[in-house]
Amino acid sequence: MTFTDSLKNGVLVFDGPMGTEIYRHHIFTNRCFDELNFSEPALIERILNDYREAGADVLTTNTFGASRPALEKYGLADKVVEINRCGAEIAKRVAVGNGTDGDDRICFVAGSIGPIPVASGCGEDAVIAAILEQADALVSGGVDLLIFETLHSRESLETCARAMALRDIPFVLSCSIDTGIRNVAGESVGRLFAKLPDGCRMPNAWGLNCGVGPDGILEAVEEAVKIIDCPLIVQPNAGTSKEFEGRRIYYSSPEYVATYAMRYVNLGAAAVGGCCGIMPEHIAEIAKMIKPLARGRRTASVLHTIQSEVMEKPEMPFVERSRFACRLANRQWVTTVELVPPRGYDLTQTVEKCRKLHRHGIDAVNIPDGPRASSRISPLVVAQRILREAQIEPILHFCCRDRNLIGMQADLLACAASEIHNLLFVTGDPPKLGVYPDATGVFDTDSIGMCAVQRRLNHGVDLGGDALEMPTRAVIGVGLDPTSLDQKRELERFKQKIDAGAEFAVTQPVFDPDVLIRFIEKIGDCPIPIIAGIWPLASYRNAVFMQNEVPGVTISDVTMNRMEVASRGGKDEQLATGIQIARESIEAIRGVMAGVQVSAPFGRIEIALTVLE
Repeated sequence: MTFTDSLKNGVLVFDGPMGTEIYRHHIFTNRCFDELNFSEPALIERILNDYREAGADVLTTNTFGASRPALEKYGLADKVVEINRCGAEIAKRVAVGNGTDGDDRICFVAGSIGPIPVASGCGEDAVIAAILEQADALVSGGVDLLIFETLHSRESLETCARAMALRDIPFVLSCSIDTGIRNVAGESVGRLFAKLPDGCRMPNAWGLNCGVGPDGILEAVEEAVKIIDCPLIVQPNAGTSKEFEGRRIYYSSPEYVATYAMRYVNLGAAAVGGCCGIMPEHIAEIAKMIKPLARGRRTASVLHTIQSEVMEKPEMPFVERSRFACRLANRQWVTTVELVPPRGYDLTQTVEKCRKLHRHGIDAVNIPDGPRASSRISPLVVAQRILREAQIEPILHFCCRDRNLIGMQADLLACAASEIHNLLFVTGDPPKLGVYPDATGVFDTDSIGMCAVQRRLNHGVDLGGDALEMPTRAVIGVGLDPTSLDQKRELERFKQKIDAGAEFAVTQPVFDPDVLIRFIEKIGDCPIPIIAGIWPLASYRNAVFMQNEVPGVTISDVTMNRMEVASRGGKDEQLATGIQIARESIEAIRGVMAGVQVSAPFGRIEIALTVLE
């Protein structure tokens, strides 16, 4: 698979900076780091191998400052071709690996080209000549792509793009951001990533690197994913360096950097790596966090099931599969409450809460499956107890993270045997989001693939092509995120879910009804009912946590401001404001949606019932 294909089909991990590691190995800045490709190749190979062993999929050559103008100050301008070719060959050797450690991956090699120093009176033609000289030498050494790093202006970006119009190799244009969404010249992300003029070649990916730390670059990532139409690569610094005993030290921990890497990926970044201050330890933590998610993205959504000679049976009419399905089929307003399973195994309080919900006329109880990669009692067991003892139908969330296809099909059959018919399929959060970082994510398929599996079971045929004695009668549900920054991808996946068999959808918590209504309008004539997720905010602190820590949740500035104002009046006023916001949202969407799913913050069903009064 080519580098460009890999960017489109998964999430790649780039390595970290070469300069930081060289300096950390006691090579100081009075030497030309690029010349070390000649004088100390074993050191460069060792550094690259450290990144490879950390889990990097893309290794970057030690050639950031190896252009002719940059090498002139060291008296090495006549060595530009040899230095670049040698740097590429070293990286290529490491990328192929020797297989002795059991790692048979072949990494991509990115030929690094830094900003070209421009002498007074030097025109663009001379800069392009310097770029092409370095680029050709890197290509001759075997690189898979070129990456122009730390570009400081729109002008330099366009110059690189004009140079690449003369060559046919994948390339990345990566810009440095100084603060917020602007570079050191005051140019915005929108300006930097705007459409290129005639004579320029579009890059295979845009990039953001260096400049500021993980948090400082986050706003630029949020802005970039809205405007670009090709993959984004994010490589932040490890924060702001501080001087200690003559050295520049970065204090951002690997866990801190990796947490932001996950945020970039959740926003839509196709690759994550590091720049100044990032070390192999940081890359290892990044790889550990995002590779389970990358596996989930690469997994085929539509499963290639074994062809069978058995005839599919007619599925049970939707209206007859459950009371919940009957209400949806008859276009009756449905009310459901989300209740997270307890961490222990005593279900007494959970069952009692569900009895109370049933007495208040709630149609169903949503049972999440390991939300935010937490480890709780099996939601299947919880659903069984609720159905049997509280006489209210559960909607069981079914996560693809923890089981392979064999185990998931077994559980689907167990649901049918237990008369748990309402299922909501979710791909699931990667394990690193939870408190069990060493747990692995399976992700044999995603929510789209599981819809296809369940639809097949509803027709009396299992994944292996064998006939079931009796078809299942599941009501197939899926998630939907109206606030997704990548609206095009969300709409495409929603259509794929419907094509795979989805029969209803539940949205992520929505705090701005106008955003939800606009998203529904984009869907157009939707063939399945959609239920709006509503989360009554219990406090301003709860709102801040939801906004910053829960994937897929976006809270408008207006709502955040209302909760902040309410926080000055104490707990009761904050809760009352959160309930009022939730009620206003329900009233605004009542004529548009099929019903609501109201969450019970901290398990307090009284809050959910107050919202629904």
